[in-house]
Amino acid sequence: MSAEEASLRPERILDLSERLSIVAGQKIGEISTVNRAAKMLAINALIVAARAGEAGRGFAIVAEEFKKISTQIDEVAGALESQVRADLDELTAIGGAILSHLRGQRLADLALNAIEIIDRNLYERTCDVRWWATDSAVVDCAMAPSREAADYASQRLRVILDAYTVYLDLWICDAAGRVIASGRPDRYRGVQGASVANASWFQEALCTKSGDDFAVADIARQRLLDEAPVATYATAIREGGQARGKVIGVLGVHFDWRPQAQAIVDGVRMTDEEKSRSRVLLLDQNHRILAASDGQGVLTESFKLDTSHGTMGSYAEGDRTIGYALTPGYETYKGLGWYGCLVQRQAVDAPLPVAAERAVSNVLRLKA
Repeated sequence: MSAEEASLRPERILDLSERLSIVAGQKIGEISTVNRAAKMLAINALIVAARAGEAGRGFAIVAEEFKKISTQIDEVAGALESQVRADLDELTAIGGAILSHLRGQRLADLALNAIEIIDRNLYERTCDVRWWATDSAVVDCAMAPSREAADYASQRLRVILDAYTVYLDLWICDAAGRVIASGRPDRYRGVQGASVANASWFQEALCTKSGDDFAVADIARQRLLDEAPVATYATAIREGGQARGKVIGVLGVHFDWRPQAQAIVDGVRMTDEEKSRSRVLLLDQNHRILAASDGQGVLTESFKLDTSHGTMGSYAEGDRTIGYALTPGYETYKGLGWYGCLVQRQAVDAPLPVAAERAVSNVLRLKA
């Protein structure tokens, strides 16, 4: 960071407030010191004048006036101290509020960016599944299941998986919910022949009205894929690959959630210092943790998020600032009500409450 950039940091408001309190304290203290010395001189002058009798009367009058002036200087210094304290308190409060707002807004912006990236990614998954469900090999396998048709469809799915490495597997299911072909039968041996009839994504895909529709399941660990967490998207396979054709099966695609989501929460643009005191989260509609930059609580814990500030906002909670944003969706993908969320602790070297307290303490010591 250049010297010019450093001078424009919002934190400079509190830095300058603290510096002002120190300078004001020093200068008012110096005034008080000089005035105390002047008072002592006036008192000594009065004593000498009294000893001189009539000859010292004129000198006594001057000394008495000087004493009055010193008292007035004390009153001015006291008023200045009181005003400086009030102004610095207000400046610190305003600076703290501005700084807190800027920090919170930045965290909310970063949270929005994170959720937008994942939504754009998942939008592509909805396009993929609807497109691949019209592939002739997929349609033929669902239309007339046979060993040859299943083998050919599996080869076709394997080609797709080799090109689209974000997927763990692709499944062709018949109308009864039995997986009749998959893209990685050698890797996931229990898939082919398994029943997914009770899976929500299968049931919803089977009921889609046209080839333009799709179903999606919450992020979950898939037993048949070695308990890997997946985002499953599905749509109906239709006779002839036509958008309004008769439903003859379901294509399910399993997005490899963990590495893709981790890359997003790890890739939020912050300095290394900021990352060391920040936690980036992706939360579902119930605030269950879907991804976390620290890897903690994923799919097992929920985060207590206060969304009373609207679809996008920030708030302070102890020594933490929390910024969040609700998914805006992307193109035809409306999103699932997920949130991007950033939790950031205040910097250890200059936490906001301590800086404010220090500024006020300096004012209180003005005449010490």
